[in-house]
Amino acid sequence: MGEQKERRHRILMVSDFFYPNFGGVENHIYYLSQCLLKLGHKVVVVTHAYGNRSGVRYMTGGLKVYYLPWKPFLMQNTLPTFYGTLPIIRTILIREKISLVHGHQAFSTLCHEALMHARTMGYKVVFTDHSLYGFADVGSIHMNKVLQFTLSDVNQTICVSHTSKENTVLRSGLPPEKVFVIPNAVDTAMFKPAAKRPRGNEIVIVVISRLVYRKGADLLVEVIPEVCRLYPYVRFIIGGDGPKRVRLEEMREKHFLQDRVEMLGAVPHAQVRSLTEAFCIAILEAASCGLLTVSTRVGGVPEVLPDDIIVLAKPDPSHMVQAIKKAISILPMIDPQVMHNRMKELYDWHDVAKRTEIVYDCALNCANQSLLQRLSRYLSCGAWAGKLFCFVMIIDLLLWHLLQLWQFVRKSDGRNYGTSKIPRTLLRLIGEHVMMFISTGIAFYGRKIVTTLFYSLLGSFNTRILVTNAPVLSVFNKLALHF
Repeated sequence: MGEQKERRHRILMVSDFFYPNFGGVENHIYYLSQCLLKLGHKVVVVTHAYGNRSGVRYMTGGLKVYYLPWKPFLMQNTLPTFYGTLPIIRTILIREKISLVHGHQAFSTLCHEALMHARTMGYKVVFTDHSLYGFADVGSIHMNKVLQFTLSDVNQTICVSHTSKENTVLRSGLPPEKVFVIPNAVDTAMFKPAAKRPRGNEIVIVVISRLVYRKGADLLVEVIPEVCRLYPYVRFIIGGDGPKRVRLEEMREKHFLQDRVEMLGAVPHAQVRSLTEAFCIAILEAASCGLLTVSTRVGGVPEVLPDDIIVLAKPDPSHMVQAIKKAISILPMIDPQVMHNRMKELYDWHDVAKRTEIVYDCALNCANQSLLQRLSRYLSCGAWAGKLFCFVMIIDLLLWHLLQLWQFVRKSDGRNYGTSKIPRTLLRLIGEHVMMFISTGIAFYGRKIVTTLFYSLLGSFNTRILVTNAPVLSVFNKLALHF
């Protein structure tokens, strides 16, 4: 019993992406939190406000959600404030007695800020990367640098596939041994095969996706006419909206396929099994419904399902047509219920939660890092970026200590400080922290020369020596024993 109690964690999940917004990251956080609650852990979610949904809400299983009064400004992301979220994140961490912070998605600015504040306050942090990013375009370059800043000070990292792990290690420079691979899962109780199979020989191919270049909408323009020519009994249903919808409608008009290609547009969640666009989950949900899947061989998709229940092709129209022909030929041999049962065994959220629990234990067992060690890791992020990251982190540390001082002056251990004692106490504490930052800065940036600084604590008049020269350090260590 004692060992089980010690393993119970108080986890803070942080991301800009959560319900009522719908997507792969949102599903992942929700289902993982529910399973962790069933394992006996305490889980609290922090996200930004959605419309008039602000404040504290409770979800199924007693999951507590803080909807911070920040509005999204771009793609459901909040405006980066660096330090604006520090007071409220600090309050939540203390109020909920959090032991570990878990951030999700490299796109989320709230996640990056919360992880920075948590490390400043000495909390252990874990980060999950849900997506793949490139290296050449301007957006990816900037995102990779931000990710490098955040991951340089995290305790453990989780990726959803081995391909994602390789991508994250290359982008952030993390040691591979600090990155765990835990795949996504699917709620098989929600995604079940249809009770009745379609009559006749008609085959319906369903495409549910954002109609953008990144999702392969341009491939559909060339693939659909060829498949319809080869198979008169095949019909397409396309759900989703985006800039490539115009091209698909032009293709339908050009080839007179109005009766065989149905364009649903933006489909409400209530009218479709899944609109998930995140990495891997949509394929899992389709397989759980007993549907044979055809996909391009990109990213971590080849790792998702066994070869006998998915057909993969190169992102080329001719290869896609061949893949669809193969899928149609093996379709009669697919048993939807058998496929559903296999998915129930392969991908389960309870298994994901237990594996994530192991990562939490590893993070909490990591040794605490000194300020100099943290600064050294930030400095290694680049000639200019490293110094900028150090500056950002030091300012965050200063602001956190100022918040600590403010709370200490107002009320400390239940004792009431009189008006005459407040100025003296405040000045003494400010003096101590200012001297600490000055000495740390000199020791860090003057490592190549012999630096000696007398570190004076104004309240107790103790003197400590901070030097970087090893022989001098040993002498002062012996002298320090007499103070």
